Amino acid sequence: MPLQLTHHQSAADLQQARRCLMDAGDVPLGLVDDTLRQSWLRSRHAGLSPVDVATEPPLCSTTDLRHTLASEHDLLAHARPVMSFVFDQMRDSGNVVVLADSQGLLLDSLGDTDFATRAERVSLRPGALWHEHDRGTNAIGTALAEQRAVVIHGAEHYLARNSFLTCAAAPVLTSEGRLRGVIDISGDHRGHHPHTFALVRSAARMIEDRLFHARHGHDQVLRLHAHAEGLGAVGEGLVALSDDGWVVGSNQLAREWLNLPTVGGGTLSDLTGLRVAQMPPGRTLRLQTSRGQPLFARLDWPRRPVIQAAASPMPPIQARARDTRPTPTPNPGIPQPSTSPLALDPRLADAHSRAQRVQAQGIPVLIQGESGTGKEVFARALHTEGRRAARPFVALNCAALPETLIEAELFGYVGGAFTGARREGAPGRIREAEGGTLFLDEIGDMPLALQARLLRVLQDKMVVPLGGNKAHPVDFVLVCATHRNLRDAVRTGQFREDLYYRLNGLTLTLPALRERQDFDTLVGHMLEQICRDMARTSVPTVHPGLHQAMAEHRWPGNLRQLHSLLRTACALLEPGEVAIDWRHLPEDMVQELQDGQRTPAPSDAAHHDDRASLASPPVAALAPASLADANLRRLSHQAIQQVIAATQGNMSEAARRLGISRNTLYRRLKQAPD
Repeated sequence: MPLQLTHHQSAADLQQARRCLMDAGDVPLGLVDDTLRQSWLRSRHAGLSPVDVATEPPLCSTTDLRHTLASEHDLLAHARPVMSFVFDQMRDSGNVVVLADSQGLLLDSLGDTDFATRAERVSLRPGALWHEHDRGTNAIGTALAEQRAVVIHGAEHYLARNSFLTCAAAPVLTSEGRLRGVIDISGDHRGHHPHTFALVRSAARMIEDRLFHARHGHDQVLRLHAHAEGLGAVGEGLVALSDDGWVVGSNQLAREWLNLPTVGGGTLSDLTGLRVAQMPPGRTLRLQTSRGQPLFARLDWPRRPVIQAAASPMPPIQARARDTRPTPTPNPGIPQPSTSPLALDPRLADAHSRAQRVQAQGIPVLIQGESGTGKEVFARALHTEGRRAARPFVALNCAALPETLIEAELFGYVGGAFTGARREGAPGRIREAEGGTLFLDEIGDMPLALQARLLRVLQDKMVVPLGGNKAHPVDFVLVCATHRNLRDAVRTGQFREDLYYRLNGLTLTLPALRERQDFDTLVGHMLEQICRDMARTSVPTVHPGLHQAMAEHRWPGNLRQLHSLLRTACALLEPGEVAIDWRHLPEDMVQELQDGQRTPAPSDAAHHDDRASLASPPVAALAPASLADANLRRLSHQAIQQVIAATQGNMSEAARRLGISRNTLYRRLKQAPD
């Protein structure tokens, strides 16, 4: 049951309890809620003084925050849309919505300006540490300690300086039941609203469900709800199943309804008596739990995914079961992606197949390729398709950390090993990957001294944390990635030769986007994914001229650049717009695409209708064949004039269609060629 203290503690009881704590070091039983009492005692045991205003609130360094934000990319990506939704429900009410990681480090916040300013005075902002050991009893820290939703109101905060707050927080759990973070709503204690508690719990469930679907896009999913109409909506129970029926993940509602353990531990039939094998995919059935609770259920089989953008978590490359869901409406703006794995670039498909075979034998894989080609995405796909899919996938970017932090981050450390170390120490990324996959990105940037330590771990399958003397056995498969040529680094003495031969059990080179043969498929799947993230009800088309220019572009940023461009374009679509055009692109990208576009053949003109040509396609597409070699500035001016004519001289609308400001538009007109 969730802990809610707001209506249990009177001001007089809290004042007496605090006096007893200060005088005798304890709080009499029954004076306040026992959970609050235990939290206060934990805070006192951590050495905190309730009235000490001289102590600086603990903050992490800018480097540590940057590293944590990078490592928590997927949590942030799935939490931020929910935070925006929650904030919209309570805008101008004097509140702030906060996201923290599993250690109480604040990652992001969103709030009304007036209260956010007050909140910053007690460091209720990204980079601050709000674990109970750091801030005493507070909603974020106490939710972490109790691993359930809490409300901490006014003087219930252990530190007197935080008593102006009223805070409701709920933990965010993974589909394996592990603590992933905390979502919190804080405001002035005088403006407390009881509905805040329900809102923050709902927000936590929404984030958990988004994480669930990102994690289990390749698994069968059993959906449960008390009403048939609730299947596929917020508030449904979710159970992820492997091909052979094993439970590999679930959300809190499903665990509660079906009495499931936090981690699988068996098939659904063994754990609940439900026989999923007898359920036809896509059909809604009525069933009864072991407790007699009636539920509606539907079994959804996974879609056949294709490697997408490097910017988001990936489902596996090959589907495990036939997709029985309805085919989405075709998008006429671009060729439709095939659901077959053969739709992938042949080089990529061959690399994936080879990597799967060697990784199944525990052989390390070394992935090479330019920045943005999807090396981490490829590694995640290997993991989710492998035998260790139910175990952790742990990633560390060796280039994102200073040399002084890589050792502690990778190998872990004992408490007090160095200045600024956490009291309880840290296990390190290697031990966090126990049973799963360790992905070391930019391995070529690892310092030589740490290369020797890593080599020892790979040889002995044991790791000794920094500052400790006890070796811990480890079991993981290793995938490394780099954009550097490690052979050259070995020759120049920048990389250990013995480690190189330990890492490159199989070396793969991912093709750059300009070399791939599945550009149309990638664009289609990226747009589908982006629209899901943005909660768009339909996938936009792409203007044919723009699509051609994109297909011919060299994409120095590869998949990452393409994904970023499409995401920006989708964000700039007006309500009701169904096509991405040149006006939806950043100005610098329009110029870059136009500069690199090949001159179209005369026959291409037949594929451009009048409406599309007025919507600012590339200037080369507007020009007749006889002007193909004309000055680019003259053609650009011609395109601008056509858009102005199409908008009947409305300069604001013309600037919007062109994707530039009005000032830029007027400047371009003044620069018209003679």
